[in-house]
Amino acid sequence: MVDKLELSRRSLLKSTTGAIALAMGAGTPFLSSRAAYAAAADLAKQELRTIGLSVTVQERILADYKKASGVGSTSGTAATFPDAQTKILSGSKDYDCWETIGERLPAVTQTKNVEPIPTSALKNWANIRDTFTKPSSKLEKRAQITGQIWSDDKQTSLWMVPAVYNYDSIGYNPSVLSDEEANTWTAIFDKKWKGKSGLNTDPLIALGQAVMAMNTLGLSKVANPGNPNKKEIEEAMKFLISKKKEGQFRALWGDFGELVNLMASGEMVVCDAWQPAVMAVKAQGKPAKYAIPKEGYRAWSIGPSLITGSKNKEAVYAYADYWLSGPPGITVSEQGYYSPTTNIKNVMPADKYAFWYEGKPWKGKAEGGIKEGDLRDGGSLETRAANVAYWHQWPDEYDFLMQKWDEFLSA
Repeated sequence: MVDKLELSRRSLLKSTTGAIALAMGAGTPFLSSRAAYAAAADLAKQELRTIGLSVTVQERILADYKKASGVGSTSGTAATFPDAQTKILSGSKDYDCWETIGERLPAVTQTKNVEPIPTSALKNWANIRDTFTKPSSKLEKRAQITGQIWSDDKQTSLWMVPAVYNYDSIGYNPSVLSDEEANTWTAIFDKKWKGKSGLNTDPLIALGQAVMAMNTLGLSKVANPGNPNKKEIEEAMKFLISKKKEGQFRALWGDFGELVNLMASGEMVVCDAWQPAVMAVKAQGKPAKYAIPKEGYRAWSIGPSLITGSKNKEAVYAYADYWLSGPPGITVSEQGYYSPTTNIKNVMPADKYAFWYEGKPWKGKAEGGIKEGDLRDGGSLETRAANVAYWHQWPDEYDFLMQKWDEFLSA
């Protein structure tokens, strides 16, 4: 027999305000939580207008968030980081939230285009991974994610709430390149793959990769590829321009779909790549692999930031908290990214968590090009996290970099 409490709970879940009250009240019906009820009622009157990469701005995620929170409406705009940054800095009032990347935060924090999100507004913050709260002694504080997302030293509020992160590498065709050939950033610039190599159009990405390759080739000795000085930037851009003029690059890609198509068609056999793009190529039955670069990975994190003056502040808080709740992490994890909260382990099937996070063999039927016994390229989260070359950061010489990048694009 179903007891009265369970019946009340089911009835409660039928209402949108009830659903968010349960979420905000840690499973407690809002009738016993006035604060949760008030928050739910306010949220139903709000909307969430977000902009960011299609990595996180996904219709199914927004639909799930709307259903879970009871927010009045949602809308998402896919845009590259440079394009979104331009819109926000120009004073656009079309958005409440920018799902940005850690290294671009100074562009909007220093201009006061975003405002902090208090951790007290995030019910799921307690289970965040140490990566986002405890700085590594190996790197300068601002050269890692813990030195970028916090608005205060006491860690009470965030410029950006991490929603997804990863350690990026090189995608390649294993029927063309051997693992040894691919496991270095120099592979992208190797003349052997002239005309079949690819480079990302984001200068903050392309620069670091060029610097790491040059370090390995003995052409430079840059300590932090994420923040080279003027001379180092100039040398790296000369290197990139020379490679471009030689016809090294099949494409300068900026879109996920474009990257997948170029790799799947065989037009690009080696390139800097997002791991989910490599997974997507494999899902088509085409050969694709993700390298383990001897120099180390590029590390980054993306998440919601609250745009200053938004009238939908609570909706942004709830959206950021939703990303930490667990379920949305399944979507991005099964694409090849990581969730920044350990809550993911509580909601993801154990065998899948073991494959994506713990470096264990795949179990069960084939899925997305992954077969029984396969291992995730690069191994476990712990293994990959220990092999980081640098975290992306906002370069001190950003303006000079952009000047030189324009020269590269027009070369």
